[in-house]
Amino acid sequence: MAMRQTPLTCSGHTRPVVDLAFSGITPYGYFLISACKDGKPMLRQGDTGDWIGTFLGHKGAVWGATLNTDATKAATAAADFTAKVWDAVSGDEVLTLAHKHIVKTVSFTQDSNCLLTGGNDKLLRIYDLSNPEAAPQEISGHTSAIKKALWCNNDKQILSAADDKTIRLWDRSSMEEVKTLKFDTSVSSMEYVTDGEILVITYGKSIAFYNALSLDLIKTVEAPATINSASLHPEKDFFVAGGEDFKLYKFDYGTKEELESYKGHFGPVHCVRFSPDGELYASGSEDGTLRLWQTAVGKTYGLWKCVLPEDLGTENSEQLYTSTPEIKA
Repeated sequence: MAMRQTPLTCSGHTRPVVDLAFSGITPYGYFLISACKDGKPMLRQGDTGDWIGTFLGHKGAVWGATLNTDATKAATAAADFTAKVWDAVSGDEVLTLAHKHIVKTVSFTQDSNCLLTGGNDKLLRIYDLSNPEAAPQEISGHTSAIKKALWCNNDKQILSAADDKTIRLWDRSSMEEVKTLKFDTSVSSMEYVTDGEILVITYGKSIAFYNALSLDLIKTVEAPATINSASLHPEKDFFVAGGEDFKLYKFDYGTKEELESYKGHFGPVHCVRFSPDGELYASGSEDGTLRLWQTAVGKTYGLWKCVLPEDLGTENSEQLYTSTPEIKA
């Protein structure tokens, strides 16, 4: 029997949601942070989407947001020329890191001691969070605004994507460029999968998978629409992508076959990420909402409860118009 995908809608933002990130799995579950042009990044319980709090302090659109592995710290990148570090438990602002232009991306090292930033001034910066007064290390080379920057290879290397239509791999200790990938169009997103060292990138209608250490191409998949973001399932069975046609697409990673597509958003999808346990994926959109989608439709998980027709009592029988199982969210 066909199950119907019922996404959970997370409201609260008043402008487009442009970035999101999950924490690792902690003793309290896992968490989700969203960046929005309303300047008010939000923290949520990852499996239910329940709002926990809003980080208040930015004076412009927030373009990037991330959590450290254990969800004790958050970092945000904004149009007010700052990156901020927050205590993700209390919600308090810990640090404001002044930049010379709009900041687009933030990334913690695995030990949470350093923060990598990038933005419209084309420079990568590494801040030592234990000594925030010290000048950051700076890496130059990109010729246009940096969209995304990530630590990789156990924080020994950095990957960056910019509007100069390149992705560059940098060595942290020498601060030198190791390799560059050039594209015909600007790269719209980049995800780094630690397990297996896979880099997932999107550009135009393409979703491409690279070895993150060598930057050798593994495979490319063409989607039906312009794609803004893609995410690979932790077990690498499949990946999801979203873009300009408001839909979420799910593909088989092995065969590259399109498995499903879902419409729920009322605007282009800007970002999509799998949860750390792979049970759901979250999407953020121009429509100002985040939506949580089940990986295995019909499974009882989080707020989803699978109710089969035979489980419904006779008092509910008149409400049952279909033999298709419903997912109550």
